[in-house]
Amino acid sequence: MKTVIAKEKELDRKWYVIDASGKSLGRVAAKVVTLLRGKNKPTFAYNQETGDYVVIINADKVQVTGNKFNDKTYYHHTGFVGGLKAVTFERLIAKHPTQPLELAIKGMLPKGPLGRKLAKNVKIYAGDKHPHASQAPQTIEV
Repeated sequence: MKTVIAKEKELDRKWYVIDASGKSLGRVAAKVVTLLRGKNKPTFAYNQETGDYVVIINADKVQVTGNKFNDKTYYHHTGFVGGLKAVTFERLIAKHPTQPLELAIKGMLPKGPLGRKLAKNVKIYAGDKHPHASQAPQTIEV
């Protein structure tokens, strides 16, 4: 048997729209990563970019379960001594409404050049408008 390598021009790359309002953060991120990686296609290869493009609207209305709205904490380090910064989900979604979804998706993608390339194929918007209507995206339900 030979391994089939998908060629870029043979791939059928589609555009999808996901409305995140009222949906769980993790479930939306998991569905998006499946579409980005191309795991729903027969041409899936773990080392290739065979997935689709995803547009997420209403990212500011994404939900978290339990007490995570107040308790979930995101950390980053500035690189300086004592530079560990922490921000709660509540403050992060108020200041940067698309960032919790962006961080959840990046955390589920592979680490390295392929993951960074796939992360560019998702477009996240806080409102219900997006500039990708000319690609005729299909609506996906989570």
